Amino acid sequence: MLLEHLSEHELRAALLGDGLRIATGPFNCRLQSDIAAIASEVAQNYAHHRLLGPEEFIDFHVAVNTSRGLRRWIRPQALFSVDGVEPFTPLPRDQALPMIEWGLNWCITAYSNHALILHAAAVARNGRTLILPAPPGSGKSTLCAALVNRGWRLLSDELSIIRLDTGAMLGLARPVNLKNVSIDVIQRFAPQALFSRPVHDTTKGTVAMMAAPQASVEAVDEPAWPAWMVLPRYRAGASTKLTPMPRGEAFMKIADNAMNYHILAAEGFRAVGDLVDRCQHFSFEYSDLDEAMQVFDQLALSTADANIV
Repeated sequence: MLLEHLSEHELRAALLGDGLRIATGPFNCRLQSDIAAIASEVAQNYAHHRLLGPEEFIDFHVAVNTSRGLRRWIRPQALFSVDGVEPFTPLPRDQALPMIEWGLNWCITAYSNHALILHAAAVARNGRTLILPAPPGSGKSTLCAALVNRGWRLLSDELSIIRLDTGAMLGLARPVNLKNVSIDVIQRFAPQALFSRPVHDTTKGTVAMMAAPQASVEAVDEPAWPAWMVLPRYRAGASTKLTPMPRGEAFMKIADNAMNYHILAAEGFRAVGDLVDRCQHFSFEYSDLDEAMQVFDQLALSTADANIV
């Protein structure tokens, strides 16, 4: 059963009661919330995700509820908790929806040391994955959103998850988190995409969630393998340019973006080395999204016949 099969009443009852039990790639979550306003947007963002039965294991028991005490009534705040632990300070209640996404990302990075976790977007075509690691403001999420609206499969906008045993990529197919001018850019680029309402004055500015395409959600369990690592940089007026990157530099860039590299120690060093060996590496500068799409389509075609593993 999929979330879209629930009525609005059933969804709100689940959020207020025992929780909405939902699969997001390799992680099973139970979400509770007393903030009624987020129900419709949760329904849109996760419409095609599978609901879990009562016997299925839950990885993260998550709640986003209105803060207690006077804050419940005066300038209300939202409080995130996982398994009864409150890792963050409260945020204004109208930021509850992005708080769910940020909180789930925190859960994965904090508790998933059975995999290499990169702060990077990941999209795939024909089973081969393009990894886009980059610091904030680089245009990573904008590129990711554009690519998945041009036929690439969304694995993740924020976290690239790589199995330590096989090197395979794991998909989440959760919403893409867009910020500030990127929201309008992608709405013009892909008017068919579904967006949550913009939330203003967050620590990241104005944010909105773009729902993952249905095809990406339905393919979430299909294998994907690292093929390209591209370090993007948006610069207004720049010519579109894809430049090969030396392997040593690529190793350092990947290690710098690995959230749990220091925890995995020798295993992390091996995993990053294996990833470097599997991929072609580039830096990429752009200002025009249509030109960027052509570059990545050509990159995918140039190795279409290469072995996946």
